[in-house]
Amino acid sequence: MYEKVWNQTKIAFGGDYNPEQWPEEVWDEDMRLFRLAHVDTVTLNVFSWASLQPSEDTYDFAKLDKIMECVTKNGLKVVLATSTGAHPAWMARKYPEILMTDYNGMKRKFGGRHNSCPNSFVYRKYSSRLAAKLAERYGHYKNIVAWHISNEYGGGGECYCENCEKAFRKWLEKKYGTISELNRVWNTSFWGHTFYDWDEIVLPNVLSEQFGDGRTMFQGISLDYRRFHSDSLLECYILEYDAIKAITPDIPITTNLMGFFTGLDYGKWAKHMDFVSWDNYPSNDMLPAEIAMGHEIMRGVGSGRPFILMEQTPSVTNWLPYNALKRPGVMRLWSYQAIAHGSDSVMFFQMRRSIGACEKYHGALIDHAGHEHTRVFREMAELGAELAALGGEVIGSRIEARAAVLFDWDNWWAVEYSAGPSCMLHYLDEARNYYKALFAQNIPVDIIGCSDDFSKYSVIFAPILYMVKPGVDTRLCEFVKAGGRFVTTYFSGYVDEHDLVVTGGYPGKLRELLGIWVEESDALPEGASNHFTWEGCRYEARLLCDLLHLEGAEALAFYEEDFYADMPVLTRNTYGSGSAWYVAAQSEEAFYEKLTEKICADAGVRPVPVIAPRGVEATVRTREDAAYLFLLNHTMQEQTVFVREDATVLSDGTPVAAGSSITLPKYGVAILKQPRQANNVIGLSGI
Repeated sequence: MYEKVWNQTKIAFGGDYNPEQWPEEVWDEDMRLFRLAHVDTVTLNVFSWASLQPSEDTYDFAKLDKIMECVTKNGLKVVLATSTGAHPAWMARKYPEILMTDYNGMKRKFGGRHNSCPNSFVYRKYSSRLAAKLAERYGHYKNIVAWHISNEYGGGGECYCENCEKAFRKWLEKKYGTISELNRVWNTSFWGHTFYDWDEIVLPNVLSEQFGDGRTMFQGISLDYRRFHSDSLLECYILEYDAIKAITPDIPITTNLMGFFTGLDYGKWAKHMDFVSWDNYPSNDMLPAEIAMGHEIMRGVGSGRPFILMEQTPSVTNWLPYNALKRPGVMRLWSYQAIAHGSDSVMFFQMRRSIGACEKYHGALIDHAGHEHTRVFREMAELGAELAALGGEVIGSRIEARAAVLFDWDNWWAVEYSAGPSCMLHYLDEARNYYKALFAQNIPVDIIGCSDDFSKYSVIFAPILYMVKPGVDTRLCEFVKAGGRFVTTYFSGYVDEHDLVVTGGYPGKLRELLGIWVEESDALPEGASNHFTWEGCRYEARLLCDLLHLEGAEALAFYEEDFYADMPVLTRNTYGSGSAWYVAAQSEEAFYEKLTEKICADAGVRPVPVIAPRGVEATVRTREDAAYLFLLNHTMQEQTVFVREDATVLSDGTPVAAGSSITLPKYGVAILKQPRQANNVIGLSGI
């Protein structure tokens, strides 16, 4: 219910600071500007390996010593990074095997970042050694609140070099034990690709050539190579983690994740992090629900604990086709949205704007003008003052939800690699459809993984549960038998954990639970649709239309066109004390909202108790003694929200009686506090 993830007494405010890019005489001015902006926490040393280790046998910490002395003298907390996201030039020259090899077999030259082969002995040796040296030298600093290992792992893509090929063979042998078992799970009898020895296995850039659009010929090897690559980078992280923990066991360790990043299994990674942190860079046209969903998955992989927003931009990104400014008020709104969904920090990239290379036009607290007289600085200083006044409130509190969306990286990878049934089929899209519907109704929701505890929830939505891992079907049956509501969709229950089809009829191991049999599925081209009517409203059926037969389930709606008119498109199966629902086609926003509203209401899962117009988000964070209601106006108009329970405005203590209203200006935010009492908690009453 209440858990501080690091040694902070307030919502941390600050971000990436790179004084090594500037003359020392600039540093004192930076400290003055930080004080004006109420900056209290900086991330240091993210990309300094080249200066820290100028040669194989030489380490030089002189400049970092001065930087640490400067920020410590000025009362700043520090997230100290290990700098291992970009190796030095001498290392690439002397040990070219450290360089990554692309999918086409071309070895890269030195440059960029994330350019180190994760299975390079040289990289692993020197990265973990540097981490240990940093811990030995700076671990005694009382203002270090966390260690930050490397930076945005996986951003360089996958490596296909000889190091990785050899390591992949060992990984496979450990996983499958025998070559015959590997041949079985990869179905290598297809096209006569049987292996006789581990050394015959080649990387998927040769064997598993792509059809295009990322879909491959041999999904088994593609899927395992993605798992292997994620594990390889995780091993690099763990080497640094262990090196630091041996020296500073009491300082928490993290690395900055990237939300819905497809390259790494964050559900697995988070288990090795003392707390989850991540970098949030939405485009200006991204919907509020999509931004919120990114926070939700980061809280989810961290088992619901508070997370740290490690990076966002104060104003503008630099890599989009059109890098529009954040409009006045949006930076503040999106910062509070992160807090509302579980962040215990508001941090940015970066503190002072670089003057060269690819991020010189990326936003910063201190612009190229070099002073405080800018719009962005004023907005950030105002936010910094608000967070300083907020103090210890909110920090450590958690979100309580009884509805969940199940999201799984193995499913994501398997669906995207599959050659069929439609090039428009995207796992994340359908997960987003259900999340957006719940978000629009201000229903608290967690995003969970296949290994999480299902019994905590009353409703679980599992869009495109294509791969059913061992035991998941049994646990879902137990969940529904005990009274839960389970909802899944087309293209679910098809394969096992190896992406081998479960024969006997779709949806495989979910067939009894759902009470249906799917005979075939019609892939509709872009723009085409069938239709169905449910509870008086007509909706589109798009993308895939399953042709299914009832085996105990009740049909609630039927297709209206084509040769499968009058076949079920929406079913519900009573199973024990609960029910399992099947949605046989992709549909539209109005349908998803109606479906989620009905199922949640039936399960007693209610929205946050406010009356709010569309575009106003309401969330709740709770701890043992209090609940905090966040109201966020994502519209460009003033909005009025009616509160159904007594509370006080957190910023000034103004009482708000049940039934009274709160007025939010455009992009406005309000936080209300209510003492936590039995059966009387904001957002939880009656849930």
